Amino acid sequence: MTQDLSPKTQELLQKLQEKFGQENQKLDDYLEGLLYNNYEPYWRYVAVDTLLSLQQPKTDIPDEVIFIGYHQITELYFKLIIHELEQMSVGGLSDERWKDKLTRVVRYFKNLIDSFDIMIDGMEMKQFLEFRMSLLPASGFQSAQFRMIEMACTDMYYLTAESQRDSSQLEDVQGCYQNIYWKQGSIDTTTGQRTLTLKQFEDHYEKSFMEWADKWKNINLNKQLLKLDADGKLTEELKGYFKTLDVYLNVNWRLSHYRSAVRYLSSKGTDVSATGGTNWQKFLPPRFQRIISFPTLWTPEEKENWGKGWVDEQMLLLKK
Repeated sequence: MTQDLSPKTQELLQKLQEKFGQENQKLDDYLEGLLYNNYEPYWRYVAVDTLLSLQQPKTDIPDEVIFIGYHQITELYFKLIIHELEQMSVGGLSDERWKDKLTRVVRYFKNLIDSFDIMIDGMEMKQFLEFRMSLLPASGFQSAQFRMIEMACTDMYYLTAESQRDSSQLEDVQGCYQNIYWKQGSIDTTTGQRTLTLKQFEDHYEKSFMEWADKWKNINLNKQLLKLDADGKLTEELKGYFKTLDVYLNVNWRLSHYRSAVRYLSSKGTDVSATGGTNWQKFLPPRFQRIISFPTLWTPEEKENWGKGWVDEQMLLLKK
């Protein structure tokens, strides 16, 4: 009977026999199971019905569905980015492998940034301003995956508020976390206290964040970059790939949000509070925070002017 099988089929059966044999499993049992397996259709494999059931607006205002859908798409992209970062964390990658992985992450961010017009121009401002208050105290600020991406890319020290970086409190992960820059962005602008948005966020994620930060403290991308440099493997071309990621993560992506906030939360110089009470005017522009994942790649002048030109351009447009 085996002579009726193609050489390719015989080769595959032999490999399967070896695979299952290593675990003391019987190939015949698995082949018999294949007789009764149903073919997997696309909609079940991708869980389309479940996916499409996850948009659950809190109002009857039509454009809220756009708002929810875009943010869910964003979180799926963040999951893909973390998937790539995990693969880079093992180190020992070839030059070409580094370029491929960094390109993938940049591509995900680029797709998100390019699609941000869905938020900026794709919703009616009147509808957005109507349904946004029903979202309280939820805010995009509470994206845990984005915070995880930041911590996987660089040392916690470089995520602390710039004004605190000379502090002795930053000697360990815990100290850095307590002074992390994004906490400053969720202080109620009227009371000076932590917003409910921040309180909820930390109550839910702080333990996970500390575990995540501890996991990445010696394997984050900045540590990997420094090791490549010390080993003489950080080529000028590869530096360019890291710098491109730095710009997409810490300038372009943040400024896309800034542009959206300018569009919906500012009108002729009058600012509207964000849903979480975040101080978006000081929190979103990169020039105020100067979060740079790979600081050794940039000159002092480049760091001093981090993201400044883009923000100035947007503010000029706002004043017209």
